[in-house]
Amino acid sequence: MSCRGFLKVIWDLVGGRQEEGQYLAAVYFACGYQDHQGVKGKMHIPDGFLDLKTWVGTTAVSIGALTYGVRATRERLQEREIPFMAVMAAFIFAAQMINFPIVGATSGHLIGGVLAAILLGPWTASIVMTTILVIQALLFGDGGITVLGANVLNMALVSPFLGYYLYRWLSGRAGSGFRPGAVFVAAWISVLGAAALMAVQLGLSGTINLTTVLSGMLFWHFFIGIGEGLITMVVVSYLYRVRPDLFHGTTVV
Repeated sequence: MSCRGFLKVIWDLVGGRQEEGQYLAAVYFACGYQDHQGVKGKMHIPDGFLDLKTWVGTTAVSIGALTYGVRATRERLQEREIPFMAVMAAFIFAAQMINFPIVGATSGHLIGGVLAAILLGPWTASIVMTTILVIQALLFGDGGITVLGANVLNMALVSPFLGYYLYRWLSGRAGSGFRPGAVFVAAWISVLGAAALMAVQLGLSGTINLTTVLSGMLFWHFFIGIGEGLITMVVVSYLYRVRPDLFHGTTVV
């Protein structure tokens, strides 16, 4: 079953009485958008899809968290880490432009939050991811300006922090040493967490029926998260073999 077919079933069950515009919005976020390369998954929220209370609230949370993060990072950041932050930002920015196929004609792209968090630590990763999102919104129109705080919360805060601490927890239960499987699971779940939070924001704003968009987002990002997990696992495993000194805390634990 295609994403749109799955979403139509959910829509008929819980959202069929809603206006057509909400259905089209649900398809846009849950199933992606169509261009000359096929259907692409959508994680960046554009302007106009969140109501005032939601985008103001998410902006306030993001600003508060990033303010603390900048202070925490400044206290421990070593001079040699600054160029690595720039390289990591450039790599993730470029990697996000490459779409990988998932199911049918649909594709997704790397978020990169967990990759940055494992290598740099979660607070530094949040700064790197925020920089990427700001550039994408201002220069490429990928994501709105008023809703930038929501996109930062989803992809620059929740995704890296959720994935990082899940990775630490899984690695601790498995014993000492590097655990590629833990990297995969952490990156995979981080995508689902960011997608679920985005769905909640859209539902609270009244843009789309919450059950409909949440079901569709989790269905499709289940597969996108597998791609995220595989890419993150391969990159982290390679870097751990050749440059273990690059990792946050000098080792992956």
